[in-house]
Amino acid sequence: MVGSKLASFDGKKAIRGGIPFVFPQFGAWSFGPQHGFARITRWHLDRAPERLHNGDVEAIFSLMDNEFTRSIWNYQFRITYRLILREKELHFHIGVYNPSKDLSFTFNMLLHTYLKVPDVRRCQITGLQGCHFIDKTREGALYQEGREVVTVNEWTDRIYQHTPQEHVITNVVSGRKMRLHKYNFPDTVIWNPWIDRSREMSDFGDDEFPNMLCVEAGNVSAPVILLPGTAFEASQILQVAKCPYYKPTKDRLVNINYNTVGESYHSTSHTTGSFIDVVSEVQRRQMPFD
Repeated sequence: MVGSKLASFDGKKAIRGGIPFVFPQFGAWSFGPQHGFARITRWHLDRAPERLHNGDVEAIFSLMDNEFTRSIWNYQFRITYRLILREKELHFHIGVYNPSKDLSFTFNMLLHTYLKVPDVRRCQITGLQGCHFIDKTREGALYQEGREVVTVNEWTDRIYQHTPQEHVITNVVSGRKMRLHKYNFPDTVIWNPWIDRSREMSDFGDDEFPNMLCVEAGNVSAPVILLPGTAFEASQILQVAKCPYYKPTKDRLVNINYNTVGESYHSTSHTTGSFIDVVSEVQRRQMPFD
């Protein structure tokens, strides 16, 4: 992962880097901040990082409606965010629960993953050929991707629709491959601000765009509809490897009681920026990989 040297950590705006959690809105929002409130709201640490019997490290965060969220989006909700760190993988498991007895709500969700790359112009992204995409740099025009591998050589802001479950991004982390495997995230956003857009952002350095690439899994082109008393699950796995084939472990959200999530919400809480410490540890571990 990568974070901008100019990123703000004051809690007033989203951290420019890591993996900001976009919810319940993607893009501009007439009711509140762009990309929703989850990435600027303090989360509760349900389970501190703990080493499991198999050597994995697990942490669980949660977010539920509160006075601030209800002031701009008056719905009850509970989100559980389970993070698992393995030797060569980082797993993200998300559960969204609607505890209301009579109200449904709709939402967008996106994991805004910032990848650190040596040179974005040398990166290649697979798994997008044939997919339609919304090009936000061209007033939202709809196109179909014809390339087998997608490269980034200019300002890029695209929403690829109905994408496959796996993408491979080459030339990241000392020239290795990053495999992104996703479940229940039908869209993939590709973003790089390039030169001119970088200059427009106060929390992003003018010279930082060549060393970052955002490949983001989410539900953004069509909202998720969550009925009363029901739950939504999605996940993402990031793996760095040289091997051409990868079969990710099929982890699912387990042993989570949605009725008790957030009961101790008043205790010490954390922003989603807490994940930057964890992904930094992932990057440290990647150095000796075969």
